[in-house]
Amino acid sequence: MDLNLLYGRTGLTVTLPEGAKAHVIDKPPFPKVAAPERQIADALAAPLGSPALAELCSGRRSACILICDITRPVPNHLFLRPMIETMMAEGIAAENITVLIATGLHRPNEGDEMAELVGDPWVLENVSVVNHFALRDEDHVDLGVTRGRGVPVKIDRRFAEADLRIATGLVEPHFMAGYSGGRKVVAPGVAGHETIRTFHSARFMEDPAARECNLVENPLHEEQLEIVRMLGEVYALNTVIDDKRNLVFASFGEIIESHLAAVAFVRDYTEIPVGRRFSTVVTSAAGYPLDQTYYQTVKGMVTPLDILEPGGTLIVVSHCAEGVGSPHFRAAQERLVAMGADAFLKSLLAKSLADVDEWQTEMQLKPMRAGRVLLYSGGLPEEDTAVTGVERITDITAAIAQSMARHDSPDVAVIPEGPYVVPLARAPLAAE
Repeated sequence: MDLNLLYGRTGLTVTLPEGAKAHVIDKPPFPKVAAPERQIADALAAPLGSPALAELCSGRRSACILICDITRPVPNHLFLRPMIETMMAEGIAAENITVLIATGLHRPNEGDEMAELVGDPWVLENVSVVNHFALRDEDHVDLGVTRGRGVPVKIDRRFAEADLRIATGLVEPHFMAGYSGGRKVVAPGVAGHETIRTFHSARFMEDPAARECNLVENPLHEEQLEIVRMLGEVYALNTVIDDKRNLVFASFGEIIESHLAAVAFVRDYTEIPVGRRFSTVVTSAAGYPLDQTYYQTVKGMVTPLDILEPGGTLIVVSHCAEGVGSPHFRAAQERLVAMGADAFLKSLLAKSLADVDEWQTEMQLKPMRAGRVLLYSGGLPEEDTAVTGVERITDITAAIAQSMARHDSPDVAVIPEGPYVVPLARAPLAAE
């Protein structure tokens, strides 16, 4: 039996061994929707908790639109131009409109990559498109600290000081903040490094409520909400896409309300009750652009843990065409390998500010504690294998067969979309 998994730009066909009993965990089909351009137009014209975009532009002299970086397949090509054209028609000069790439602490997106990200040459020709740099303290406005947990709040001044502030993004499960999009595009998206490193410290990461699909008492979500309230008037366009990257939902309006509307929509298509656990789980890191580094691959390891039997085998496929990730992440991985999981975690718990990118290594501790992790990657250089801290495989079929024999079970859970689907061990609700 052959199954196709999201992997790189082209996908990967996996052949299950003889005797395997496949349990494919997919999203239910999305409902039929209007043409994507119509969805965007309708969302902008019928906002949630705010006036329509054209009315919001009245009397404003400047605007800043946040977009996610290249690690998120947001359909920017569908909405940036109509949003900017509306702003210009309502009197905001093109030279006063900025599209700011919310990189967090990721690398900048430049040249051809920026053009791919924006998706419409007209935008690049008419307005300024720039990257956020979290490590440039002078680029940020200091808003003080949050009342809830004392997080220092520094936000890119190009966004904080704009007359009209709009965040845009993709709403999907996020393995720490519950769901991406909305408030998360602001912080950590265009936050300073101290804000981000506090968010990613062990006191947040080790909180059991900081997990995928959970917004209840999630410390990251709660602090993000406080930060957007500290900023004041902020709006957002939130989108949902299917496995073919087609737009299936869009909501515009006040940032918190519009984000919650998108979360309410996407829950039924991402949180999948399966009614049991498995000793063998095969998943992906969601293909391009998410699986371009090992750093992003960790998300695919964490998301299916609810259905992995304790001590089970988790097989992850990820292209990793750009290698391990940043030098900061590599350094954290090297410390993990050298120190061991327990000593590494102990060192994190002693810090109030996480080192850059070491939080992803901390998240990798969760699957390592849960069972055995195997990685298939055609793009990761062999010399990088040692710093992954997991076992590299070259034959997926053989690895599945070995896991079946080891656990004495033919049942294999397969999650083609990786972290875009959150399988839950609880039983599905009975149909009404």
